[in-house]
Order: sequence, then structure tokens, then C-alpha cells
Amino acid sequence: MKLVIALISGVLFGVGLTIAQMVNPAKVLNFLDIAGHWDPSLALVMASALTIFGSGYFLLVQTKDKPLLDKEFIVSKNKKIDNSLVVGATVFGLGWGLIGICPGPALAILLTGNMKFVGFFIAMLIGMQVAQKISKTNRSKSNMRIQ
Repeated sequence: MKLVIALISGVLFGVGLTIAQMVNPAKVLNFLDIAGHWDPSLALVMASALTIFGSGYFLLVQTKDKPLLDKEFIVSKNKKIDNSLVVGATVFGLGWGLIGICPGPALAILLTGNMKFVGFFIAMLIGMQVAQKISKTNRSKSNMRIQ
């Protein structure tokens, strides 16, 4: 049942990204170009998404003991802004700003069969693997210092 709901959620997310044109790099880049041909329409998409997420979070996560299909809510308790967060956010922002695509829309675009984004998707997967290896190395180094 959880897999079916995850599939439906993913499809709904992909359809939403497509309808909102978040899979259109030109639309995203125009939104980011506040000094040029700025297109504010994606701000409405983001505001709508934040409103829906915020409502769901406060109505469900804050008022329920556990989710419908799991033992507990998975909510990060980490409030710390560290180097990995800053570097990750910077790399994400640079990639989004230069290309106009981020991971969610990249997957949705890939599923459309548009082959010019296959290279981006492969580079994204390689980047994720490199980041994971760096993170593991940093964690093992910090564990060595603690002992």
C-alpha cells in the first residue's frame, strides 16, 4: 500500500511540475532573471506549494502522533547550519541558476523522453554519489577524532 501511495504521490508531483512549467528551463531561468526578462509566475507556484505544504504540516504532523501508513513522522530535529548545508545549498543554487533545472524537474523531464537532458541527469547522479562519498569520509574522520 505504501508503494502505491508513493507512486501516486510521485506521479502527482511530476504532473504538477509539468503543469507549472517547472520542467521548462527557459521559464525557470526567466524567473531567476530579476534584472532582465523577469517572469514572476513561478512565485505563485512556489507560494501555492508552500501554502499546501504548510497547511498539511501543521494540520497533520503537529496534531497527529503518527502518520497513517508508518510508525512515526520522519522530521529532522537538526536546526544547525553547518558547512555541508551551506555548500550543498550553494551548489544546488548554482546548478539551478545556470541550467534552470533541479532534481525533481530533471526526473520529470527525463521521463518525457527529451534526450538532451540525459547528460544533466547522469551528471546529477554522479554529483550525488560524489557528495555521498565526501560526506561518509568526513563522518569517519570526525568519528576518528572523537575516539
